[in-house]
Amino acid sequence: MNSYGLGGEPTVEWSVVDSGIGPLLLAATGAGLVNVSFHARPAVRDAVLDRLRTRFATEPVEAPGSARLAEPVRELAAYFAGVRRDFDLALDWSLTSGFHRAVLRELASGVPYGTVVGYGELAARVGRPEGAQAVGAAMGANPLPVVVPCHRVVESDGGLGGFGGGLETKRQLLALEGVLPEPLF
Repeated sequence: MNSYGLGGEPTVEWSVVDSGIGPLLLAATGAGLVNVSFHARPAVRDAVLDRLRTRFATEPVEAPGSARLAEPVRELAAYFAGVRRDFDLALDWSLTSGFHRAVLRELASGVPYGTVVGYGELAARVGRPEGAQAVGAAMGANPLPVVVPCHRVVESDGGLGGFGGGLETKRQLLALEGVLPEPLF
């Protein structure tokens, strides 16, 4: 048996769950959570499932009651409720590699809840101090946002920078973590 289950074929189970920032599509393999996608309405969902289908050469299976997804669903709900600060989930890193993977792993382990880091500082942490733009590309390609907290990466001048889920979503996540004030309205 390999990390994907019996028969060696990778299976990808997915479900859309509500969150404090709108619907999220969660997908997992036998190795762990492999994808979190924002704004999981039909067009986004279909695009994500197409990418997963291509990458894993298998049909993703909708499985809202999946044992693979149960803990990610629980931990994300607790995070959005303000009672969880860290995720303790098995992650499948197979949708990223090389420099991007190194940056995302450093982000996941080295930038705690309620803090932020600059793109350049994160680049320096992984041995490429000139790589701030490459860090931005890694953030944009992060297959596991929220869990691997790319919302905590900001510009050196204090600007928010970009965000795949949109700047309003980034603001909401940083406000949840106490980094930014809650919006007045």
